[in-house]
Amino acid sequence: MAPPRVPLQRHSVRRQILEALRGALVGGELTPGEVYSAPALAERFGVSATPVREAMQQLAGEGAVEVVPNRGFRVARRSARELAELAEVRALLEVPVMLMLAETVAPERWAALRPFAEATALAAASGDRAAYLESDRAFHQAVLSLAGNEQLVIVADDLHRRAQWPLAQGQVVRTAGLVADAAEHVALLDALAARDLPVVESLVREHFAGAA
Repeated sequence: MAPPRVPLQRHSVRRQILEALRGALVGGELTPGEVYSAPALAERFGVSATPVREAMQQLAGEGAVEVVPNRGFRVARRSARELAELAEVRALLEVPVMLMLAETVAPERWAALRPFAEATALAAASGDRAAYLESDRAFHQAVLSLAGNEQLVIVADDLHRRAQWPLAQGQVVRTAGLVADAAEHVALLDALAARDLPVVESLVREHFAGAA
């Protein structure tokens, strides 16, 4: 299924195209294994092929699509093994950071992140996977930013995006799963504020293992 037409402002066309394509990828509107040409997508968006091609090249760099010479871009297939490997790498990176933050960040500072957790709950309840995944990324960025390491946030966010791209073949995401996933954010903030290290580690690992 091709992505729907979206109204685009003249400024930041490439950025708007990129975000529209990302939404189409996580929303399942672009089918894994299918090849899409830049001119065809450009026609649907009502723009020239150049910003579409540039956006798709960036997505190729992120592992979401593959370049097919003289044809366009094939949406990457995600196997269950690839998703499991991404979850493992994310845990290796974020678990130690979360434990460090639990020991060093004042408990009251975690209250400021409640709105991020609440946003994930609202998005999950709507059943909109694309909206949920964006709010999920925002939550993790907000937490990791407390470490004061910008490169950490960038690397972690790149891994997060890669884990969100098209679902593994046969995988289905249900609203109940999103809601349960979102609930872990609130539980994690509670554990971080309480400095309960075993619970923090357990929640982060489970969260990655069951990522939507």
